[in-house]
Amino acid sequence: MKRIAIIGGGISGLAAAFTIEEQRRAGAPIEYVLFESSPHFGGVIVSERVENCLVEAGPDSFLTEKPWAADLCRKLGLADQLIGSNDAQRKTYILFNGKLVALPDGLMFMVPTKVMPTLMSPLFSFRTKLQMVREWFHTSKQANADETVAAFVERHYGAEMVARLADPLLSGIYGGEASQLSMRAVLPRFLEMEAMHGSLGRAMMAARTQTVPNSARPLFTSLKDGMQHMVDALVDRLSPSALHLSRPVQSMRPQERGWLVSAGDESYAFDAVIVATPSHLAATLLQDASHDLASELRAIPYSSSVTVTLAYDQNVRAMLPPGFGFLVPHSEGKRLLAATFVHNKFSDRAPADRALIRCFLGGSRDQHILHSSDEEIVRIVREELQQIISLVAEPLFTRVYKWNAAMAQYIVGHLERVERIRHLSQDLPALALAGNGYRGIGVPDCVRSGVDAATALSANYSRNPG
Repeated sequence: MKRIAIIGGGISGLAAAFTIEEQRRAGAPIEYVLFESSPHFGGVIVSERVENCLVEAGPDSFLTEKPWAADLCRKLGLADQLIGSNDAQRKTYILFNGKLVALPDGLMFMVPTKVMPTLMSPLFSFRTKLQMVREWFHTSKQANADETVAAFVERHYGAEMVARLADPLLSGIYGGEASQLSMRAVLPRFLEMEAMHGSLGRAMMAARTQTVPNSARPLFTSLKDGMQHMVDALVDRLSPSALHLSRPVQSMRPQERGWLVSAGDESYAFDAVIVATPSHLAATLLQDASHDLASELRAIPYSSSVTVTLAYDQNVRAMLPPGFGFLVPHSEGKRLLAATFVHNKFSDRAPADRALIRCFLGGSRDQHILHSSDEEIVRIVREELQQIISLVAEPLFTRVYKWNAAMAQYIVGHLERVERIRHLSQDLPALALAGNGYRGIGVPDCVRSGVDAATALSANYSRNPG
């Protein structure tokens, strides 16, 4: 019988455990133990019911086009719980000179695919609009080295597009800065477009002509009872004796055949280990096993974030602009990065007479917000909502969630570092790494990461039970 330790009970670790559990039930001679340092599984995935409203502390959904999370939900018997975003109401605003300006129709990330709406938009200057026209005549270019998202976007559309659109979009998704994030790691599809077509606009148009329309496919997917439903369903499918909550692992040392994992006052022998923690925590655990590997893991930076949810009555709901919410460029001088009108984005997240606004703060530019009290954070949010959307009403309730060093930052050279990490890992006994620090930060990416880690280790044992 082969034993696998899984360190970290977030969605990556749970997906890894579920994969091994399925193989164990199918007769594979393997067993596992899942160690989680906190009192609950799921990591940043936490859902809470408050006064008939569904409040998400962490991610509220995942991209539909990435299939791994939805596929996992179907395996768990949650197919009927999957819901799509209300894309008929999808409209996003950018705060520009203190006022909300709607993104022009046909703008896909930062690529204009409809001429007139973009040319008529007050969001961009005449100079930027002229550069958008010139971009259609760019010739194909093969990237020789990694570059920042800011450099790439500026080359195509100018610095104004970086400041007003690319940077706030990436702040909302990654909690990072366009001037730091890697094109190869964050937006590889756009590099492929540039290599093939030169112009991103022409590439998008070519892709649209080749795509079969599917208006029923929503941009985002979630679960009726919240994202935590997926976590709870995973835990229910795992062996209770394999689950160890509030059990931080202090060290792991390679042995002649496997690993010795120390947690609390006990040490356990395992044939293989999956480390599904943030990479800086993985670095601490692997410091004694490989100084070089630990150094590479520690070099992956992380940013912190704060989410604040505020509930209001039907009067506020009636006065809010339509759409999913707004983004705030750094140049506007606010601490808010973005806000989502949750009641518009997904049905049944709030009663018909309630408005639910979810605000985001922190990121790589404002790590200190984590040290503020909940009361101070709510005060900042309410003050800035008043400035942006003239919202002065007292919220019916508020919830503040702080996530310290939770978002990996894929800076320039990230994929090269991940490749070095992979090679260094191979020098140790059976070891796999999983989580949002490597090849994707979203829930589907983390699920895939955990499944791949478990599959890579357990496949050998299924074939070689000795």
